[in-house]
Amino acid sequence: MDTGEDYFGEVSVMLRTMPGDRIAQVVAILRRARAAGRRIFLFGNGGSAATASHFACDLAKLTRREGQPDFKVIALTDNLPIFSAYANDNGYETVFAEPLKSLAEPGDVAIGLSTSGQSANVLRALEAARALGLTTIGFTGYDGGALKDKVEVCVIVPARHVGQIEDAHHVLQHAICRALTIE
Repeated sequence: MDTGEDYFGEVSVMLRTMPGDRIAQVVAILRRARAAGRRIFLFGNGGSAATASHFACDLAKLTRREGQPDFKVIALTDNLPIFSAYANDNGYETVFAEPLKSLAEPGDVAIGLSTSGQSANVLRALEAARALGLTTIGFTGYDGGALKDKVEVCVIVPARHVGQIEDAHHVLQHAICRALTIE
């Protein structure tokens, strides 16, 4: 019977090889955005949508500190009516880009999550974000896919298993939120 020991061992090794310099860049970008009162937009599909929602929740709640402004954070995954309206009327690839165009302003931050780095709707939203003057961040796995070339800072999880990449993205968002509470 497999008790998961191999999986746990693989995840442990992978987490020790995370790109610390890139993670530090993400923390610095988010610190500057908070200080300037900028908005943070998060988006992804499937498990990455769940991570985007979780990250938004943790940025809004877990990083609150007396004397610091709160994060203004929006998970574009969390408004199913607008999501499905764009999917139905304009195509699934527009579900994040179109709301971003309505809500974002130059200087805001867009964080796209895609385990493969190939999700068309995430890529289109990152293109829109750059055109709007947002700082762009990507969380991905495998070799980074097309996403790595669409963002200013890309955190590539060194794994080829979707579950392990998603696990790492959760650990990353928790580590980033923790770092944002230590100044």
